[in-house]
Amino acid sequence: MTTTHHARLATLIAVPAALTLAVAVPALASDSDHSTTKAQQHRGYHVDLRQQNNSGAGGSAQLSLDGRKLTVKIYATGLVPGQPHAQHIHGSTTGKDFRCPDMTADKNKDGIVTTTEGLPAYGDINISLTTKGDTTKASALAVDRMPVAGKDGKLSYSRTITVSQAVADHIKNLHIVQHGIDPNGNGTYDFSKGKSELDPKLPQEATAPASCGMIKGSTHDMK
Repeated sequence: MTTTHHARLATLIAVPAALTLAVAVPALASDSDHSTTKAQQHRGYHVDLRQQNNSGAGGSAQLSLDGRKLTVKIYATGLVPGQPHAQHIHGSTTGKDFRCPDMTADKNKDGIVTTTEGLPAYGDINISLTTKGDTTKASALAVDRMPVAGKDGKLSYSRTITVSQAVADHIKNLHIVQHGIDPNGNGTYDFSKGKSELDPKLPQEATAPASCGMIKGSTHDMK
C-alpha cells in the first residue's frame, strides 16, 4: 500500500516538471527565431562610385536597410565645386538586370552619355536622394534639394528614408547615379553641351551622369 502511494506521488510530481520543460523549449526557439528575423531585416550594402563621362568623380556609399527604413551615406570627390548634384537610386524592382553604362551608350557620339542615353543601361529612377522632402521620381530634378559639392569638389550626404517593400526586396538589383559634370573645366554648369533633354531650362552638364555604382555584397547587423 505504501509503495503504491509513493509511486503515485512521484508520478504527480513528475507531470508538472515535464509540462514546464515542454513550455520552456518553444520559448527558447521563439527567441532564436526572433534573432534570425531581426538579422535578416537589417542588411548593409557597399557601393563603389566610379566616374562617368570622364568626370573625374568617384567615391563610395553605404546603405543600411532595416525593414523598410533605408539609410544612405555617400562620400564623393571630384565633383563640380559649389554646384548641386542630382543623385538617384536607379534600377529594377521586378528582377531585371541593369548596369552602369559605358561610353558605348553615347549614341550621338558627342562625347557625353546623357541621362536619357544611359537609362536603357541603368534603368529608371526609384528614389531621388534629396536632402529633404520628397524622394520620389517626381523630385528627380529638384536641384534646390540636392546636395551641393564643397569648394574642393567633395560631397557628404546622409539621410534615412522609408522605401517601398519592392525596393526593400530588390535592393541588391539597384544602384546609385550622381549627376553634374564640367567637361570644359570652367567650374560651373553652362550650355556648352547644349540643353538637358530632361529640362531645357537646365544645361546638359547639370544632368549628365558624373558617377555610378552598383550595390554589391551584404552584411548583417551593421549597427
